[in-house]
Amino acid sequence: MTTLAFNAEEIAPRELKPSLYELDGISRQTVEAHYKLYQGYVNKRNEILGKLAEVDLSAANQVYSELRALKVDLSFAVGGVKNHEIYFEHLGGDGGAPTGAIASLIERDFGSFDAWRADLKATGMAGRGWAWAAYDWDEGRLVNYVGDAQNTFPIWNATPLVALDVYEHAYFLDYQTDRASYIEAFFANLDWGVVNGWISGYGIRV
Repeated sequence: MTTLAFNAEEIAPRELKPSLYELDGISRQTVEAHYKLYQGYVNKRNEILGKLAEVDLSAANQVYSELRALKVDLSFAVGGVKNHEIYFEHLGGDGGAPTGAIASLIERDFGSFDAWRADLKATGMAGRGWAWAAYDWDEGRLVNYVGDAQNTFPIWNATPLVALDVYEHAYFLDYQTDRASYIEAFFANLDWGVVNGWISGYGIRV
């Protein structure tokens, strides 16, 4: 028996806020399809942890083994859960220029909101899956990081505050291949109050 999953409990998908079905420029159809993908990540997280409870540790091998496959896929599933929970939670707002703590962080670390916005949009255009504005505790500042998949390029000791999903499933129904227009819609629907709540909860000092 492994020690990773012996006391793991199954989790359930978080419910979406009603405001997510009325976004400006991101359709209800897209949100509903996107949410199903998130539900799938939750289900696979639960399934993989169950299998890890029975895996043979003595057969572990870096070329191929059941343990390796399960551990890699767990990182992808859990990344999908966490990324999407941030993504959905901070949408449903009025966008625009931020106020409060996030505005102060952006001004301090990027010089202006326009500079930060341009950098995050470019990061999203350059990424294959995600772009995150994260508070890096070692750097002591806000940094826009790129990610190509749910489990690639994790930055240890950095806390995501804005999670921009740029996988095609996030925008193809509404924008086909026009990712740039989708990113504009993403900015227009951010809820800065949610982001400021996270900053306060994490104890990030501005």
